[in-house]
Amino acid sequence: MANIADFTSQLIGGGARANQFRAYLHFPTFVGLGAFEGARAQFLCKSASLPGSTISEIEIPYRGRPIYIAGERTFQPWTITVYNDTTFGLRNAFETWQSGIQRYAATNGLVNPSDYQVELEIHQLDRNGATLKTYKFSDAFPISIGQIQLDFGQGNDIETFDVEFRYNYFTSNKGTDTDGSSFGVNLSIDTPIGTIPFSF
Repeated sequence: MANIADFTSQLIGGGARANQFRAYLHFPTFVGLGAFEGARAQFLCKSASLPGSTISEIEIPYRGRPIYIAGERTFQPWTITVYNDTTFGLRNAFETWQSGIQRYAATNGLVNPSDYQVELEIHQLDRNGATLKTYKFSDAFPISIGQIQLDFGQGNDIETFDVEFRYNYFTSNKGTDTDGSSFGVNLSIDTPIGTIPFSF
């Protein structure tokens, strides 16, 4: 029968903490002060998520029974929540980005995806600030900039807004791709249960 010591010995590093993360946002070159606002985002990004993906299933009827094989992979949009300061700097940058894709008062905009799509990153950190896991979102662009709720009754809150991104795919530093498209180096770590290989 397992005891508490058995459990804690397997919880390497004390467990990953949801409040230890850093988002790296990059803006297209046409966004004024985009590099500056992107650097600020690692501080003003209040919440984010590590991404998920789904492989659909194909059902094949066979003699009264459904047989399943793998279908195509889909990626869910990635959403972050951002603190708004009195400069509205990040919000202005996102609005400029979207305006470049399609103008607010017209229907024209950029047509070459490479002109408005960028790479975004989310890093899971340990409690000392070291990166444990990194996801990179390729060909990302904002599809939704959320509203900011104004309310006389909210005296002790800082405004926040959500930004939702669509991207074509993500990669991570765990080496999950079989085609060699993961990034980084390989190493091993000695643990109480033996040496564990890691791909970064």
